[in-house]
Amino acid sequence: MSEFPTQARVVIIGGGIMGASTAYHLAKLGWKDTIVIERHKLTSGTTFHAAGLVGQLRSNANITQLLGESVKLYKTLEQETGLATGWKMNGGLRLACNEERWTEVRRQATTARSFGLEMHLLTPREALDLWPLMDISDLVGAAFLPTDGQANPSDITASLAKGARMHGARIFEDTDVTGFKVENGRVTEVQTSRGTVQCEIVVNCAGQWARELGAKVGVNVPLVSVEHQYMITEQIAGVTSSLPTLRDPDRLTYYKEEVGGLVMGGYEPNPIAWAADGFPDKFNFQLLGSNFDHFEQLTELALGRVPALATAGVKELINGPESFTPDGNFILGLAPELDNYYLGCGFNAFGIAAGGGAGKVLAEWIVGGEPPYDLSPVDILRFGRNHQDVNWVRSRTLEAYAKHYTIAWPSEEYKSGRPLRRSPLYDRLKAQGAVFGEKLGWERPNWFAEAGEDAADHYTFNRPNWFGAVAREHAATRDAVSVFDQTSFAKFALVGRDAADALSIISAANVHKPVGSLIYSLMLNTHGGIESDFTAARIAQDEYYLVCGTGAATRDFDWLRRHIPDGMDARLLDVSSMYSTLSLMGPEARHVLEKLTRDDVSNAAFPFGTWRTLHIAGAPVRALRVTYVGELGWELHIPVEFAATVYDALMQAGQAFGIRNAGYRAIETLRLEKGYRAFGSDIGPDHTPYEAGLGWLLKMKSGLPFIGREALEKRRDAPLRKKLVCFTVDDPSVVLLGRETIYRNGERVGWVGSAGFGHTIGKPIAYGYVRQPEGDVTDEFVLSGAYELDVATTRVPAKAHLKPLYDEQRTRILG
Repeated sequence: MSEFPTQARVVIIGGGIMGASTAYHLAKLGWKDTIVIERHKLTSGTTFHAAGLVGQLRSNANITQLLGESVKLYKTLEQETGLATGWKMNGGLRLACNEERWTEVRRQATTARSFGLEMHLLTPREALDLWPLMDISDLVGAAFLPTDGQANPSDITASLAKGARMHGARIFEDTDVTGFKVENGRVTEVQTSRGTVQCEIVVNCAGQWARELGAKVGVNVPLVSVEHQYMITEQIAGVTSSLPTLRDPDRLTYYKEEVGGLVMGGYEPNPIAWAADGFPDKFNFQLLGSNFDHFEQLTELALGRVPALATAGVKELINGPESFTPDGNFILGLAPELDNYYLGCGFNAFGIAAGGGAGKVLAEWIVGGEPPYDLSPVDILRFGRNHQDVNWVRSRTLEAYAKHYTIAWPSEEYKSGRPLRRSPLYDRLKAQGAVFGEKLGWERPNWFAEAGEDAADHYTFNRPNWFGAVAREHAATRDAVSVFDQTSFAKFALVGRDAADALSIISAANVHKPVGSLIYSLMLNTHGGIESDFTAARIAQDEYYLVCGTGAATRDFDWLRRHIPDGMDARLLDVSSMYSTLSLMGPEARHVLEKLTRDDVSNAAFPFGTWRTLHIAGAPVRALRVTYVGELGWELHIPVEFAATVYDALMQAGQAFGIRNAGYRAIETLRLEKGYRAFGSDIGPDHTPYEAGLGWLLKMKSGLPFIGREALEKRRDAPLRKKLVCFTVDDPSVVLLGRETIYRNGERVGWVGSAGFGHTIGKPIAYGYVRQPEGDVTDEFVLSGAYELDVATTRVPAKAHLKPLYDEQRTRILG
């Protein structure tokens, strides 16, 4: 063994597949001064007992791409290193045993086509030809992904480790991490049982121990351990090495071939948490006791699918705890608490499927200082205050585990750990029929049930039970006035002598506006991609009030904080809990305000794009003249102690004007008609303002520097390879949910990001990027094509639009 180093550029902690993969890819990128520290032996934590299934399709294009990178690596790794990986691309089969599941599978097939992944829909008889051991009496259909496969977890990790060493990285086993030294927001030393290592970067790949390891330096890692069992059988007649992996979600089970027998496991609806009070010492290459009683529920379901299991000998029932997260996605990225502490953990029992690609993108993230493409669904920054409490995390994680194989319904909400974060109006709104959703722990009204209606979501792939209620709220906003409780907004104060100059560097729009101005702006990365959008109110010469999306609270605060230039007097404060936000929207909004305040709210005195302090029902209210629904209106930011008083006054004054409560699902239908962009579905780090139709926001002519400017200057006159386009479908019965494939003149050109129904225009609406990798996506190119959208494998005609579907001249907003 080589001499233990006293310094290294990168210290990776954890010798499972993720640690080995990250080291391998860092070394291949030239970062040879990388070491892996493993407290026992490689794979001795959770990797050694992983089932080894490698699937690729996810609901996000980039995560599907990442999983595809794993497959590309596993195809060639053995040839590179000379060590077997156990990889075989025998395909993956997914079954559907009822019509609702078959609808889900057909929509998944559309998603696969959108992302360029091969997926075939099969009849029950065709599925039986691929998997002859199963009973198909209840089968409606199946889907087959030929590029899926399986691997041997220990072998593939050993091969990655050898590859890492071949390229210069070093691996040290039997080495405990005992502590850290942190200075000025950075880990400067990793203390181990063999000595101290000074370092530039630390990467936490410690699997289910990642949360405890992170806590040593004040980094919160929201994952917990859950028992996960699978059975290994003796050889079974008819089981061949080419048998595809099989997922039978309606029976909660999965299968793969192993040495002529089967591995069978699943995701039970009553999972068992493990190590809630801490981990046993020296838990290396260890399993938990087999829990046959708990596994019996899966065995009974499996026997109905694979009758041969009834007489098969059982080699072993593996009970290996693994780390799971509250949303079922793994964790990558730079921790918000420190400036050099990265994470690669929480793989929810698909660490082998993700390990190769996740290690690659994490290495590229470390080397490049930013992710290679949008990885928001797995970024540590997606978590928030609610994820600080491990008991809350465990409750939500167990629910997510139990849903692993249940149907993923559109708009489905979690139930555990609720209610947690509540607006002061929560009880008032609940009494008035509010049906709440949850985001980052916040309870947010999605829609309002009237008397006689069931105030609960009933999920379906067709029109849901809230469709009529949302239509009412939509119409009230267009024709009269509505109140939306948007207290969950993230709200920050940027203060200090250099606040304007600091924000100007971060913002792509001109923020050097007079006090009283509102600025809608974007934050861009160095490639010109959109990292966030926000509204800034110029409060004073040395203060801005920034309003960001609920789900972006941690992400946006982190981006802003990290990009304030060194030496500038500018401090960022999270003031989200200080203010409630009520959005008063609709043509009658001004009349409601006029009944409640002596302040002049006329258009001349209070124009669009400005803010003022109003006094409403005795309360000081920061009123922002802005809209996200396409109507006259104000966001009213109210000190929390006044929120209930102001709400009651608005509802009383609005009775004469037909005021209604309205929820977030109406906001979505309203903004779709108006063409407003939604971060995460319409805009994001992979999209520039020019591609998103937001070039008008940029301060390119000002000469002022800002992050992303150089990249945009290079792209300004270059051909566009993609452009965000609106689509409508004339048939109102078509249900668009997102990820539908876009066809232009019969050729696949992209997929839908966000979708819904426009209740004013009476049509389904979708937004997606039309792509032409080798051409220029001009307005003429877009509008000259004949379009179809693939909806659950059925193509429906669609019309493309480049202008807002509603109030193109903005007369409703500016009135």
